[in-house]
Amino acid sequence: MAPFLEAIFWDVDGTLAETELEGHRVAYNQALAEAGLPWRWDRSRYLNDLRLTGGRERIALFLTDLEGRPPSETLLDALVAAKKRHYTELMHNGSIPLREGVARLIGAAAAAGLTQIIVTTSSRAAVEALMAGSLAEVAGAFRGLISGDDVSRKKPDPQGYRLALARAGLDPQRVVVVEDSAQGLASARGAGLTTLVTLSSLSRHDGVGVFAAAAAVVDGLGGPDRPLALLHGPACPEGQVTLSWLERLLPAP
Repeated sequence: MAPFLEAIFWDVDGTLAETELEGHRVAYNQALAEAGLPWRWDRSRYLNDLRLTGGRERIALFLTDLEGRPPSETLLDALVAAKKRHYTELMHNGSIPLREGVARLIGAAAAAGLTQIIVTTSSRAAVEALMAGSLAEVAGAFRGLISGDDVSRKKPDPQGYRLALARAGLDPQRVVVVEDSAQGLASARGAGLTTLVTLSSLSRHDGVGVFAAAAAVVDGLGGPDRPLALLHGPACPEGQVTLSWLERLLPAP
């Protein structure tokens, strides 16, 4: 019997919404200012530091490079707490909209009875803030959340995706992951999952070869007014990511 789609696993930052540069970075800069520190993450430096996953790990690297020594755990605790507060405010205000096609595809998957789970390196509080803001209309479609708080090893390690599979009791051959980064792709593929890469503002300048392990690579999920650009994968005549097209990405039996 041919495989059929049972579930979609969603990354958050860059996939559901462009939260990294205009959300996390802004919130960290507000936390640095609140702590009386003179440094600010500009867009170029933040893009470079995204090679390291995990916000706490990233701010520690940033401060270590600037000060020549690692920051204290007390300072890190204070910055992370303040950043979460500022980020929550940004998300609750709906300051960062969902990417085009995201709400449409989530709604279609919910109507079809598919299991949808968020798998992210972000904290649970950060994701819940997004769900209460820009994601509010479709937040009820998700049946699970694996956050950075739930794992000991973050992406590109596959632990988060393996945990999602185990908790949901799903066959990995019937799951499609939607990711936007090379780290996310490596994480999903490490768990044996078919992966669609939807390039974000952070990853769109990477060569397509970086995403060779993906079943397909697109510049977005597309929609009636903005057909997607397909960079790799099977033809998508509808001009937008649909459930039937996602099913075509699954491995042959």
